[in-house]
Amino acid sequence: MTNIPALKNFVNKYLLILIACFYLTLSGCSSMVYKSAFPTLNDGKYDSEFPYKGSSEELERIGKSIERINCVAFYKTYVFNSGTRAKVSDINEDFLEKNINYTGYFNKTSSGTGTIIYSINNKIALLTCAHVVSFPDTIYGYFTDDKGKLTDYLESVSIRESQMNFVAGLPDAGNVEVLVADKMHDLAILGHTYSSFQNVNFPVFPYPKGEAKQLEWGTFVYVFGYPINYKMVSKAIVSSPDMDGHGSFLIDAVVNRGFSGGIVLGIRDGIPNFELVGIIRAIPEETEYILRPEKLKNNVQYSPLVPYKGDAYAIEKEDLKYGIAKVIPIEIIAEFINESKEKLSDLGYNSKYFF
Repeated sequence: MTNIPALKNFVNKYLLILIACFYLTLSGCSSMVYKSAFPTLNDGKYDSEFPYKGSSEELERIGKSIERINCVAFYKTYVFNSGTRAKVSDINEDFLEKNINYTGYFNKTSSGTGTIIYSINNKIALLTCAHVVSFPDTIYGYFTDDKGKLTDYLESVSIRESQMNFVAGLPDAGNVEVLVADKMHDLAILGHTYSSFQNVNFPVFPYPKGEAKQLEWGTFVYVFGYPINYKMVSKAIVSSPDMDGHGSFLIDAVVNRGFSGGIVLGIRDGIPNFELVGIIRAIPEETEYILRPEKLKNNVQYSPLVPYKGDAYAIEKEDLKYGIAKVIPIEIIAEFINESKEKLSDLGYNSKYFF
């Protein structure tokens, strides 16, 4: 007589073995498909494919180290009358006191993106572009002749009296100072020391430095920045890799004002292997002049149906060339930090802990 319980146990064990073999077969096929679909993810190079899996958690973590920078410089303007006939070589404090017609004040502003690269012992340091925090010390205005051409004689001199740099959301009203800057390579490090009672700790950029010289045509990258005061992440591909022999390259990201200093991230062998390969330096632009009618009182608008017969004024307009951005490579950034290490050390920053 057949032993029914023993038979059931045998069938159950046999089914379990079949199911296990089935899943192992699927796993093997999945691995083969994965290697066929993404053959470059294990080649040690930067990826040219869109990431094969989600990266939201990693990007959110990176985003916590990205900050908005706003700067304002305050100028005092000295205006001369046409008979002064002053030249740049004449300008000194005594001359200004004796020859000014009147004085005035104005300010210039800028904004950009900074990345926290250091947070130790209540000190913070951020990497950005020098032009974000750089303003001219003196601005000269010149008289024009009867034909409207500029002369050598000064109409006004504007002297920068102070400057304030803010990082939105940081303590102490977000005030930071320029620690070191390199205008030629357009790099700057900002910092601030908080009191020991504040016990602050900021999220530092959590991934390693990469090698921009290893980027290739079509390499996929992520970019982080603050265009028009909004934190954004976008994607782009690399063109003209190592265009200057120092690792500089172009990307096709559609970036806007405020993205200067934004980071560019390469991915080596898949998510989550992010590496910092550079920061956005500039968006190409062209300056052109257009004619504008004089303004009407009370913001009254001109009628498009009535021909304009009044005076026309030339104004300067900057036309941004979207879809192309220049990138400062990580190699130049690392060199800048290394060359600045002594000055940074004097200020209490140990550059070996940057990034």
